[in-house]
Amino acid sequence: RIQRRDPPSKIHHAVIITAGRASASHDTPKCRCSISLVLDSGRTIAEVAKSIGVHEMTLGKWVKKARESGRVPDSDLSEPERAELERLRKENATLRMERDFAKKVATWFAKEQP
Repeated sequence: RIQRRDPPSKIHHAVIITAGRASASHDTPKCRCSISLVLDSGRTIAEVAKSIGVHEMTLGKWVKKARESGRVPDSDLSEPERAELERLRKENATLRMERDFAKKVATWFAKEQP
């Protein structure tokens, strides 16, 4: 018997009821992608969970199961790659902030028009 655990706006994974116990199927593309974001990108579980709309505890359990099953992060980055990654993350944060500011200004001007 299969039931939906989350409403449609959340992650779509089936909950399989076996012997009175519910267990989630973590082999969906979104779950695999989320786990890869944590293990391979160096982002924290909290950051990834917030960005994809999943509770931290849920993502933490997925990552823990992946680690226990032998999934390890991709090879470590070299020092120049790590430096470039940090530079790009800072640049990305700045660009997001500028974009958000531009949206707010545009909204403000739109409200001021008669």
